[in-house]
Amino acid sequence: MRTYIRSYSKGGTYFFTVNLAQRKQNDLLIRHIDELRSACRYTQQRHPLIIEAMVVLPEHLHCIWRLPEGNDDYPMRWRLLKSHFSRQIQKKEFVSDSRRRKNERGVWQRRYWEHQIRDDADFQQHMDYIHYNPVKHGHVKKATDWPYSSIHRWINLGAYPEDWAAPPKVIERHWE
Repeated sequence: MRTYIRSYSKGGTYFFTVNLAQRKQNDLLIRHIDELRSACRYTQQRHPLIIEAMVVLPEHLHCIWRLPEGNDDYPMRWRLLKSHFSRQIQKKEFVSDSRRRKNERGVWQRRYWEHQIRDDADFQQHMDYIHYNPVKHGHVKKATDWPYSSIHRWINLGAYPEDWAAPPKVIERHWE
């Protein structure tokens, strides 16, 4: 059995991808966006963190978290966020036998992907990835059309232009 080794850095900044257990044709996260926001607030109140960027898609999310100085316990924060969200929604999901034996819900994939942000360029690359994701997955034509994204906050702060990642405008020419 292979053991996955996570990267830890006290006060570090991390990029995460977190998926629902059942991804096919599942819109649970955007259908229950208020519950997800509540779970984020609940987690932040108990174990502070700064959510630098986030995009919530129907069946997965990406985010960048900055942890407080002296703290590197993002796994505990994810457990808290996932469990709080799961407790707020009805039990309608498929639950595998292995999860049932452990008395677990079937809402989230057990694991998630994390990447420790190394520098400013890495931070910007992951910010762009997060904000472009709804376009990449075909949910919208331009990033600003997706309502469940921190791009709107970053545009207000002047970090992105209003038309960032929008398709080029077609200029019609009328020939005489």
